[in-house]
Amino acid sequence: MTTSTRGTTRRVPAVLVLEDGRIFRGRAYGAVGETFGEAVFSTGMTGYQETLTDPSYHRQVVVMTAPHVGNTGVNDEDPESGRIWVSGYVVRDPARVPSNWRSRRSLDDELAAQGVVGISGIDTRALTRHLRERGAMRVGIFSGDAVKDDATLLARVQEAPGMLGADLSAEVATKDAYVVPAVGEKKYTVAAVDLGIKGMTPHRMAERGIEVHVLPATATVEDVYAVRPDGVFFSNGPGDPATADHPVSVMRGVLERGTPLFGICFGNQILGRALGFGTYKLKYGHRGINQPVQDRTTGKVEVTAHNHGFAVDAPTDRVSDTPFGRAEVSHVCLNDNVVEGLALLDKPAFSVQYHPEAAAGPHDAAYLFDRFVSLMEGQRA
Repeated sequence: MTTSTRGTTRRVPAVLVLEDGRIFRGRAYGAVGETFGEAVFSTGMTGYQETLTDPSYHRQVVVMTAPHVGNTGVNDEDPESGRIWVSGYVVRDPARVPSNWRSRRSLDDELAAQGVVGISGIDTRALTRHLRERGAMRVGIFSGDAVKDDATLLARVQEAPGMLGADLSAEVATKDAYVVPAVGEKKYTVAAVDLGIKGMTPHRMAERGIEVHVLPATATVEDVYAVRPDGVFFSNGPGDPATADHPVSVMRGVLERGTPLFGICFGNQILGRALGFGTYKLKYGHRGINQPVQDRTTGKVEVTAHNHGFAVDAPTDRVSDTPFGRAEVSHVCLNDNVVEGLALLDKPAFSVQYHPEAAAGPHDAAYLFDRFVSLMEGQRA
């Protein structure tokens, strides 16, 4: 929820107000106006373009823990979707002049052009520590004429909607199906249910000879099987998985048919619900490109890219019986033991809570796309 005007912002005062009354004062960054969302922090030191354009950040105000942001400007190659999705942006020390051979414009100008209200010049370390201690919460950023007395601003923040119970995937997903062709020889067809998909994800599958049919979040089981898929994919996306009854129903239809299935991020939570597990909201979530995860099937530790504020509530110490056979937790976060992956033992289906497409981020988890291909090869054989 954002209102804004464009203009030179470096000297315009801005105020950040948290729902618990904590206030930070700085300067406007990007558009001037007001915005509301859930305050979260991202620990990545690079990849801010991919973060900003990730649909999973819809209705969130992102605090960057890296102190210097905007160094490489903005290019036309790295966005993960057609627009910036964050509700607001918080940085400590924005770059005065971008410097990169691919840069086309400054980050400040891009935020202003897309109406994204931000704030700079505040102590982002103190804000991050506050969110770690108190948890993610509602926040407002106000600049220019939107700045009022503190009590008025706090009341407006406390009236804004929270993330718990938010059903957002249909707001960010494609409205019309489209196809990403295979690179080189076509080997498989995958139906990808778009719950907030990033552009690099179907590209990673296309690199492996997969023709990807990207379908709206509202797609039915009949829509999925109309493309005659060898496999079905459920993407990342924003919002509370407890509200995602339609995707859960579609996934159960796929599981009943035994088609190879792969889910990431929101798709992992959808699989958890489809198997009968609950989900819950994390205190402050995992966001960044440096999160350690262990693949329990191999013992390997990966550094991975995350963006999730909810998690699956599944037992990590045993195999579980589900309506679709036995299931186990395949991956866990080494920071807090949160469930980071699920796998069915009696059907060709698995998921992870993080982003193996590595945009931005390390490439440790790229093998998961190969694992999906192996499932489809096995089913065809």
